[in-house]
Amino acid sequence: MPEPAPFAYDGLDRVLHERARLSLLTSLASHRKPLAFGDLKQLCGLTDGNLSRHLGVLEEAGLVEIHKGYEGRRPLTTCRLTPAGRERFVAYLAVLERVVRDAAEAARHGEGKGEGEPAPRLA
Repeated sequence: MPEPAPFAYDGLDRVLHERARLSLLTSLASHRKPLAFGDLKQLCGLTDGNLSRHLGVLEEAGLVEIHKGYEGRRPLTTCRLTPAGRERFVAYLAVLERVVRDAAEAARHGEGKGEGEPAPRLA
């Protein structure tokens, strides 16, 4: 039986692990009410095309809901995190916190030691 890979971090979801999508999820997680497309665009610094593409990926994965409607006579697209999306994002962040903690610990133990000496496994 192979030994477990301590630094595999299987919980880092590829759908979430992309800069623009992390920006979108963080923006949506920090707002309880749906955000307008234009607000998301400004908050994340994305173009219309990039925002549409990344929202499409997140919607297809069931992480966000997109609503197209009108405010008066003007079209208005709003987005919000789904409950499943919030749950997956929180789980992803827990794994990411572990990565940062392990990396910081490994870097500290690597200081002043000879090359090739492995850093101790962290609990």
